[in-house]
Amino acid sequence: MFSAFRRFMRNHRGTLAVEMAMAVPVVFGLMLAGVEVTRYVLLNQKIERTSATMADLVAQSDVLSEAGLTNLTGAAAHVMTPYDINADGRIVVSSLTNPSGSDVRVAWQRGFGAGAGASHFGLEGGPAQLPDGFVVRGGENVIAVEVFYDYEPMLATEIMAAQEVYNFALFRPRFGSLASLSP
Repeated sequence: MFSAFRRFMRNHRGTLAVEMAMAVPVVFGLMLAGVEVTRYVLLNQKIERTSATMADLVAQSDVLSEAGLTNLTGAAAHVMTPYDINADGRIVVSSLTNPSGSDVRVAWQRGFGAGAGASHFGLEGGPAQLPDGFVVRGGENVIAVEVFYDYEPMLATEIMAAQEVYNFALFRPRFGSLASLSP
């Protein structure tokens, strides 16, 4: 009996199978988490770039119309590729103005896309909610672009939950006031 036990302790057959059975689930879980974290980081970078690009394009306009604004959102959709902003997200473009020097308001606001994101800056015609430390001086206006995207994890739904990803950009118009849209 004692010799059978010693033979059993010296036998290393099957050790690799046991080690693999223990390591494969851990490695597979790390791989899934790595893929999801990479997708999430890429999406955040795309949203940041889209909001800055869209705000910059709008701020470069000397006169802006509804049709021109719609065309610019087409460019934003290309920046978001491979993510579909029209199906899973929303772009909100707002003009924040301070004509009197004491009351910042949302002069106009347009939303594009299918998402349900509501502007964090306020509603058209109402008072504007500005980020801490940001000032719109009297007679100025600012273009605010917000991008919302409904993120759904592809693989690891237990690791990451579905959530709305958000970013905004603020640019001052370069060639005059964009306090109103032209027809």
